[in-house]
Amino acid sequence: MSSQPPSSDLPFTGERFVPGARGEIWVEHWHRYHFAARFAAGKRVVDAACGEGYGSALLARVATHVTGADISAQAIAHARGTYADRPNLSFVEASCDRLPLEDASVDLFVTFETVEHIAAQEAFIAEIARVLRPEGVLLMSCPNRLEYSDRRSFANEFHVKELYREELERLVALRFPHTRWYGQRPSFFSVIAPEPKAELGHLVEVGEEDPADDTPALASPLYFLVAASRSVATLGMLPATLSVLADRGDWVHRDYEKVMKMMQDASRHGERLQASLEERERTMVATMSELARAHAEVESAREREHAAQAAREAERRAHVEAIDRRDREIEQMRARAERAESELAKTRAALDLVGKAHALLETLSESADTQRRSPR
Repeated sequence: MSSQPPSSDLPFTGERFVPGARGEIWVEHWHRYHFAARFAAGKRVVDAACGEGYGSALLARVATHVTGADISAQAIAHARGTYADRPNLSFVEASCDRLPLEDASVDLFVTFETVEHIAAQEAFIAEIARVLRPEGVLLMSCPNRLEYSDRRSFANEFHVKELYREELERLVALRFPHTRWYGQRPSFFSVIAPEPKAELGHLVEVGEEDPADDTPALASPLYFLVAASRSVATLGMLPATLSVLADRGDWVHRDYEKVMKMMQDASRHGERLQASLEERERTMVATMSELARAHAEVESAREREHAAQAAREAERRAHVEAIDRRDREIEQMRARAERAESELAKTRAALDLVGKAHALLETLSESADTQRRSPR
């Protein structure tokens, strides 16, 4: 059976998986149904919360009959239209805790990633017990809250109540005392398998820091899968083998290579940016140094200009002072000249008086001489 492409009438919203959705989600969901097919051969099966119906159709390849149930009318209408050619497959619109099935009517009850969407979880487990035959098997999965949410700081908006392992264990034990646990986690695997097919499996989990320290199970599964029954004999007949889903298109590795290439490109780009930044810093340092030198030269020129201006100002002041002194000297010389002219005028006046007195004396002398020569 090939997977269906994404449908326009049932788009992927994140609440339910639909074939064609990309990313690790398709690996997780398809693997669970391939794993469940090992339990379904020749059985009457219920696939609760079947969604798009791809898993029910996969189980119908080996089961006697499969009933897919979902509360979504849209999902059921889509499933009936998409998988109408499977005569041993039917779909019903129903809530998982109120199924239109008779008591003890099915051999295998499959419900993956369902219980965390339900508030009335105990009622759901009771409904599973009602429709299962006493020796029937429940195969369910749910996220491991510790790994799925707590350690990733992740919140799925569609989950009502996620469970820790001990909570899931107590819930299942209310109706099913015998359990076999499996853990699921998407990862890279190196698989060694005999040909033509493997009858048994082998798993060791190691860490990069100490590859010799191995454990025979997944230490921290992202999802729990539980096979449960009221019959210990039935449970003992269930396969305990390792199941590996290999992606024929090698999506995980290609995605890893893509991410690594993006990281390498980003690293190289970062190195180029760092080199460019360092070159810019060097250029900036050189520019700042050149600016500092230019600033020093400007300051020196400004200081020289200020000094020259001060010298010119001092020279101007000295010139003005010299002019002022010369003006004062001229004024002083003019004053002395005026005083000298005044003294000269006085001298001339005195000389005139002397001249007049001398002339008078001469006149008097001539008169006296005349009188002496005159006869008496």
